[in-house]
Amino acid sequence: MLNIDQLTRQVLYNCDISDASHAGLYSICGLALRLRDLYKWENRLPPWEEKDTGEILDWIGAKEERWEDAVELDFCRLAVNGSKFDVFDVDQINRILEPQGLYYGAGYAHSLKPTFLLAEIDEKRAINGIPVYILGRELARDLLTLPALTQGDAILMRTEAARLYLWDQMSYIKKSGRPALQYALANCGLPGNDSCELRPHLDQLLEILKDSFIYHEIGEMSDTVFERSIWREIVSEHPRSPVELAARVLKDLLADTNPAGTLPRIIDRKNEPALAFYAAFLDGLAREFFPELRVAFQLFTGSKDWALIEQTVVDGRRRAEDYTNRMIDFHRTGRQKNKGKEWVAAQVEKHILNKVQNKST
Repeated sequence: MLNIDQLTRQVLYNCDISDASHAGLYSICGLALRLRDLYKWENRLPPWEEKDTGEILDWIGAKEERWEDAVELDFCRLAVNGSKFDVFDVDQINRILEPQGLYYGAGYAHSLKPTFLLAEIDEKRAINGIPVYILGRELARDLLTLPALTQGDAILMRTEAARLYLWDQMSYIKKSGRPALQYALANCGLPGNDSCELRPHLDQLLEILKDSFIYHEIGEMSDTVFERSIWREIVSEHPRSPVELAARVLKDLLADTNPAGTLPRIIDRKNEPALAFYAAFLDGLAREFFPELRVAFQLFTGSKDWALIEQTVVDGRRRAEDYTNRMIDFHRTGRQKNKGKEWVAAQVEKHILNKVQNKST
């Protein structure tokens, strides 16, 4: 019989090793936000509940002590029903777990950080022939608060993580995104964005965005512009650099603008709240690569012209394809002519990042 408690402890053990070895990937602010989310998950707190600072600091201190002990350790093989499996042997492990209503996730995230997850399955469905698992209560997780992810040929929708993610996005939204957020909330029948007013409606808002999270993953699985093996080469050769960030943003934009992806899905369903949330949360380098989306959305709020949004998505995709092909060319040329990673980084900086940032200013 499956020993769920034992399996949970093993997955948490591997989560601590991964977090201990890769906490330095994040900025101080980024790590603080991820620790805050992890603290809320461990203590089963709602996304909006904030505990006393001293209590959280004590928890962080204890977590750092565990990390100090774990940083030099190797991942433990997972014991499942009397057999032991490599931590990334997800297919074999899930053949045992899925009939028990559980799903195990393992893979590589930002800067090739190993990431692990164990959760209950709330629902399984198929979209365009792709298995989609709607995961509920998470028994084990690491620092990553990803609302959805792809594992093999399946999509995992993490409901608990998505609630935290959505709340953080709304709570820390920049001033430039607030009008679009207000529009989204008004379309959901919520007149304000006060924290107390939003709390009872968080699950309602998440239901609107689940579709967007899932179709982002479908778009990423369907897209062929940024071929996965080349993308992985670029990310692995330029970890924690502007090149990696640009590669990740371009891959996300290609997914969202793919005919099977998020934005065409929103347009097809004429989903105004989802479009408004997308415009509100588009920020950072993604906004610099796709600046016309917010401009088009502002016009849309008066005209309700979906053709305008559709053309904007086509134009944004064309630009993302162009920059992606340039990045791939620089990568290949650097390899073929032994120019080195520094040369590739310089070309990406000069011919992609500088041009994008100059256009956005």
